Amino acid sequence: MAPSTEPDDPGAEQPFLSHLVELRDRLIWMLAGVGVALVVTFPFANSIYTYVATPLIAKLPQGSHMIATQVISPFLAPFKLALVAAVFLAMPWLLYQLWAFVAPGLYRHEKRLAIPLLASSVILFYVGMLFAYYLVFPLIFGFMAATTPEGVAMMTDITAYLDFVLALFFAFGVAFEVPVATILLVAIGITTPDALAAKRPYIIVGAFVVGMVLTPPDVFSQTMLAIPMWLLFELGVFLSRILVRDRAAREAAEAAQWPGPGPVPPPAPPGGGGRPPALAGTGSDALRGGELEPDDAGPPPDWRPLTDEEMESELDRVDAEQAANRPASAPTSAPAPLDRVEEKIRRANRLRELENHFAARQVLYEVLEEGDESQRRTARNILNSLNGS
Repeated sequence: MAPSTEPDDPGAEQPFLSHLVELRDRLIWMLAGVGVALVVTFPFANSIYTYVATPLIAKLPQGSHMIATQVISPFLAPFKLALVAAVFLAMPWLLYQLWAFVAPGLYRHEKRLAIPLLASSVILFYVGMLFAYYLVFPLIFGFMAATTPEGVAMMTDITAYLDFVLALFFAFGVAFEVPVATILLVAIGITTPDALAAKRPYIIVGAFVVGMVLTPPDVFSQTMLAIPMWLLFELGVFLSRILVRDRAAREAAEAAQWPGPGPVPPPAPPGGGGRPPALAGTGSDALRGGELEPDDAGPPPDWRPLTDEEMESELDRVDAEQAANRPASAPTSAPAPLDRVEEKIRRANRLRELENHFAARQVLYEVLEEGDESQRRTARNILNSLNGS
């Protein structure tokens, strides 16, 4: 997946085996990164375990302590924690390898959204763990110590304790991803900020249900998980409104700068309209199987196509840019012949790749007038892609 081309560029297509080889290489690099981090964390395994166990040790009754009920537990529990710490330490490297694998298959606007979402998801996961360690653990262990029956010595096994805290770390880390999930749902058009806000009562109830399932059976930990989830949901709704407003402003700015003749097609409504799958290929085969019908089946009534001179000038510019970016060793054999409408679909895809959406729409409107049913369906799907991007 080395080429930095768009996914609908035929030059970006690779055999399935090459993707498996690329995935294998990335996984090897991920394991190597975790191994290096483990070399760093393993000498401090006992110290790391003592640090993680501090919230419980501080709440144990006088004279109580943690115990190991299995022969290998004094070694295995700290080693397991050191391995988890190594994964957390290597997380930036792991995300970089993941990004290097999927980035060549994303469009430019998807890359602009993916990078901040990846970074924020990692930060929020760490914030959730810190929230659990510094605020939730003292409340939980204080409650457990206070409710211990008389005559029962509270001495927790170190392996059981590690499993318990890792489960809580994971639960709070995932719960703090709510803003990222909310923004993704709005960005891909599954829902809108207003629809999410209308479901607020159900979200609050669902947050307490999740808190009840993922935390111990005490009201403190359930509430400490449910309330942050609700507040983070509100943050996600707020940020998704900003995302929708910026998208609408960008569409309006593009419309204001459109120099071509005739009216500009209306922008997509804020927060609405899904986006079809990534376009892989050109012609009438593009988007086969992901057929989305647009709100309007054709161009505006008063639409007027570009003149021949304007269209030829635009297409010459596209050809010149692609020729300049083509490697010197690239073959120059002539492409397979295409009929006139198929050629327009191919050029519309190239214009969309260069983010010249308005010129691409002009070409696609001509396809709607001249093409057969399959070609018109392809043009409508690409128009939906442009409205959703």
